[in-house]
Amino acid sequence: MLGSSGLMVPVIGVGTWKTFNVKGRAATDSARQRVDEALEVEAVFFDSSPMYGEAENVLGETLQGRRDQAIVATKVWAATEREGEAQVRRALAWFGGRVDLYQVHNLVAWPAQLRRLEGLRDEGAVAAVGATHWDPSAFEELAAVMRTGRITVIQIPYNPIERAVERTILPLADELHLGVVVMRPFGEAELMNRQPAPSRLAPLAEFGVETWAQALLKWILTDRRCHVAIPATSRLGRTLANAHAGQPPWFGEKERELVTRLANDPG
Repeated sequence: MLGSSGLMVPVIGVGTWKTFNVKGRAATDSARQRVDEALEVEAVFFDSSPMYGEAENVLGETLQGRRDQAIVATKVWAATEREGEAQVRRALAWFGGRVDLYQVHNLVAWPAQLRRLEGLRDEGAVAAVGATHWDPSAFEELAAVMRTGRITVIQIPYNPIERAVERTILPLADELHLGVVVMRPFGEAELMNRQPAPSRLAPLAEFGVETWAQALLKWILTDRRCHVAIPATSRLGRTLANAHAGQPPWFGEKERELVTRLANDPG
């Protein structure tokens, strides 16, 4: 369960930033194959945004005929009410008239945009409303929005080298029973460029970890306050491998500390 949102979600989902911002039949077919794979392994939570170029449109196209199999999260990212209305209208058209989780992206014009999303929720076009931000300098404002009681989900960055949310945001989300979607599980690919030697991952084998990406995802999901992580990938097979990280057994403190050390000193 994604906090108090009422949404049942898998612990591994799919992000669409960059990887679904594509044009042309071949590129869209590639995105469709990755959606096929995600649906097969039940990584059915897909996150997008108008900030991501063509990603919303491409995701909507790849879900045609099977929209009911997916949980779609997207965002409004607009400084004006007029543009927010246009973004919402386009998204609802692409996603079959409904969005499961609609978020205010990076808190842009959040008072006006949150009112819009609440109206859509009341009309039944949106199931849950949330807010996102990636920058620790905005976490005080995000916490203020969380305390209003008007949202049931947040989306934040969290990984072994980005841990600012541990100070206030994650404890507050736990206190308020908010759902937590984790973006940037690989630190904008920075952590994938710090891959340790396979031998250094050996102590994690008993937890089903075969890859560095799985170690990072399991590090996140072991924190019970985190409900779904949304890695993005442009390669077939990656979502299948990522999904394995969403299965127990979970790390203990010793294993989390090992992953943290490796992330900061891969050797």
